[in-house]
Amino acid sequence: MALPAWLQPRYRKNTYLFIYYLIQFCGHSWIFTNMTVRFFSFGEDSMVDTFYAIGLVMRVCQSISLLELLHICAGIEPNHLLPRFLQLTERIIILFVVITSQEEVQEKYVVCVLFIFWNLLDMVRYTYSMLSVIGISYAVLTWLSQTLWMPIYPLCVLAEAFAIYQSLPYFESSGTYSTKLPFDLAIYFPYVLKMYLMMLFIGMYFTYSHLYSERRDVLQGFPVKKKKV
Repeated sequence: MALPAWLQPRYRKNTYLFIYYLIQFCGHSWIFTNMTVRFFSFGEDSMVDTFYAIGLVMRVCQSISLLELLHICAGIEPNHLLPRFLQLTERIIILFVVITSQEEVQEKYVVCVLFIFWNLLDMVRYTYSMLSVIGISYAVLTWLSQTLWMPIYPLCVLAEAFAIYQSLPYFESSGTYSTKLPFDLAIYFPYVLKMYLMMLFIGMYFTYSHLYSERRDVLQGFPVKKKKV
């Protein structure tokens, strides 16, 4: 006897993924809409307190996104683990370690720029993923989800690197995360951040190569209209 559709594992998996993508889409759409309204209402002044206005929602969305690593490990999502891990750790480190821990950095314009880039990418990605789960596909949306990251992702990495650069003086003066170890050893966190800067660009090259290969595979069947001779 066949199980009802709502009891089948595939149906439950797709329902869960749809709800997850919907929650993320709503969260990032709220952030982007809030930033847009605030900018048109208060101008450049809104950029200074971007983190205070929407930082909590952004941290919630980025924390929830760690579930995607579990999705990949459990076979729920057909993505590759390492590229997604690199993308998520970039954001977690920048958001929680660099920005959240230093109030002076929270007021920098680069925070607003980063949030705009992150949300543009995520709104398109989660819309595409949410519709794909329920079998809906639009050629324009498919192309956009596989193309928008090409100019924006490198800009994200540059903005993240600039945020780290701007945070260095504050980490040096406050000593946040720097600690002394036994035998006259110490961890000086600004040095750790400088090493991470190099790793950030190495990770960008690897992630960009992976995303480009994925784009090529997805768009192989992309409809192209040929002119009649």
